[in-house]
Order: sequence, then C-alpha cells, then structure tokens
Amino acid sequence: MEIQVLPLAAKKPGIVDESKLAFGTQFTDRMFLMEFEAGRGWHSARILPYGPFTLDPACAVLHYAQEIFEGLKAFRRPDGSVALFRPMDNVRRFNRSASRMCMPEVDEEFFLGALKQLVKLEADWVPRSEGTSLYVRPTMIATDPFLGVRPSKTYYCYIILSPVGAYYKGGFSPVKIWIADEFVRSAPGGTGEAKTGGNYAASLRASMEATEKGFDQVLWLDAVHRKYVEEVGSMNICFLYDGKIVTSPLKGTILDGITRRSILDLARDLGYQIEERALSVDEIIDGAQSGRLKEAFGTGTAVVVSAVGQFTYRDRTVVLGDGKPGELTQKLYDTLTGIQYGRIPDKHGWVQTI
Repeated sequence: MEIQVLPLAAKKPGIVDESKLAFGTQFTDRMFLMEFEAGRGWHSARILPYGPFTLDPACAVLHYAQEIFEGLKAFRRPDGSVALFRPMDNVRRFNRSASRMCMPEVDEEFFLGALKQLVKLEADWVPRSEGTSLYVRPTMIATDPFLGVRPSKTYYCYIILSPVGAYYKGGFSPVKIWIADEFVRSAPGGTGEAKTGGNYAASLRASMEATEKGFDQVLWLDAVHRKYVEEVGSMNICFLYDGKIVTSPLKGTILDGITRRSILDLARDLGYQIEERALSVDEIIDGAQSGRLKEAFGTGTAVVVSAVGQFTYRDRTVVLGDGKPGELTQKLYDTLTGIQYGRIPDKHGWVQTI
C-alpha cells in the first residue's frame, strides 16, 4: 500500500510563542489516515490536511467505545534534527490494544513508516525550547453505522500531531497523591492493559474528587483486595523501598508503559535491583514513617517522571523527602530526558532520528 500525500491549500500560522505552548491544544497542518473494511483490509492510506471527520450518528465508536490510541513524542536535537523515542514499542502496543478490543491490527513496519513520514513533513512544528516536543497521537476508531454490540467491520486509523510545552511549567516539584479506596481503575480480565479511551473516562470521577480535595493525582488500588498499588493517575508508579525499585507487576490490569520500561532499565544501569510485586497501601504508609520508603515517582510519556512528595490514605498523611525530588528520581528524569533530547548518549538504541 502506497501513501498518497495530498496538497495543502494553506498552512496554519505555526507556533507563535514556544513558552506558551500547552498540552494538546494546537495541531499541525497535516494528518495521516487509512481505512479498513472487512474482506478488503487496510486501504486508502494518505497524508492530508488536518481536519474533521464526517461520522454517522450511529457510528460504533460513539455508542460502544471501540477505540484505541497511543502517545509518543518527537524531540528536537542539538544539531537541529528530529528524533523519535522507541516508536516501534508504541506501534507494537497499539496492536496489542487492537487485539484486546477486537480491532484489526496494522502492519507494524508500514505504520511506523507512515508515522515517520508524517513527522518529517511536519518537522517545522517540532519546537526547539528546553522541555518542548511534538506529541504524536496514533488512533483507531470503529466506524460502522450500527446499533448492536459486536465488533465493527470498518475502521479509521489516523495520526495527529501536536506541539506541546514543558510539562513542569513551575519546575520539577513533587506532587500530592490521594489514595482512592472507593474507585478502581481496572479489574482482572478487564481492559486495564489496553490503551483505550474507556479506561480514562472511568478515571475522571476519582480524579475530579482528588482535585477538589487539593491533591494532584489519584493512586489506584487493585479491584479485588483494595489494598495493593496499581497506577497513579494515568502513569505507572515506582518506589525506592529498602534500597530496591519496587513497582506493580504487569498482570493485565495496568498499562505496559514504555517510559516505565526505560526507567527500569536505567535503574538497572545504576545498579538497582528491580522488584515487580504488589506493594500494599500499608507498606507505603508504614514505610514512609519508618524510613524504608525513601522515594516514589510516576512514569509516563507526557510527564516522563513525576516525583511524589506526599501520600494521603483516609485520615493518614505521610510526607517523603524535603519538598524536593529525591536524588534517584532526579537522576532518572535527567538521564531519560537527556537521552531523548540528545544531551546524553543513547546506549540502549532507543532513539530513531528521522
């Protein structure tokens, strides 16, 4: 399948002030789109001007939430080139999500090539300031105009791009976490490991309540026992506990984070032992009070690493550190962003320059 590149009638004004870039509010001139039809497969791949879709009101995605997406970034390097961070890992996870949601998989090499071609065409939209990047959002939606609970027979698969600013506008400061025991993010046998919109919609109520209580994020506990840590917000979470890195195991209820994988590899490089096990909420509270828990941090594409400064569970609050990110947390953040932006050599082969 060839990719047709359609002409632009006019270009957008572009980035006016990189210091004012927000997250996900501005989009580039072009997008990628291809379509799927049962019996025909993927077809009509093209890069076209960014714009809205026309969808039937009975479209399956609008009624049954058959949808998946990914998120990765393109970075401006010191020499002016543009690089992607572990893009094939995102494409492979996209296919795993598609399989879980009964959607057609994409040809991984073709899809990665399409993504690179789009980013290369839109390279002028990759900002240059410290901490900024071009956010890449591959998405697939079910398009059958049919009211009935079954997998769709037709789909749109598209990629859009958005220049984004530095996540930490006010500096890299630890966040306050509310541990929720009433709400759960996902359950065994559910869609927790798939990157699908319904998971995020289900998290909104708890996130809203956390904000109202003065917290920055929600820490999710398991659905069975309501005591073991799973994720924080939409991020994976790690703990420096008894001198080891402890993080929740991948058992189908949490996302296999690409930033998580990278951070764990970097921690191993520093000589830390990784322990993937279920950490209980009691271990967090007691560990913070006894000093066994030294640091905690979330990991994700948007934030990279988010330092935790406080946990609150019911009527108990514990504080970590002295109001600044822990030494390990800061080291991992600086190292990973250094690799992404080309300030530190990429010994793992994670970066692909386009």
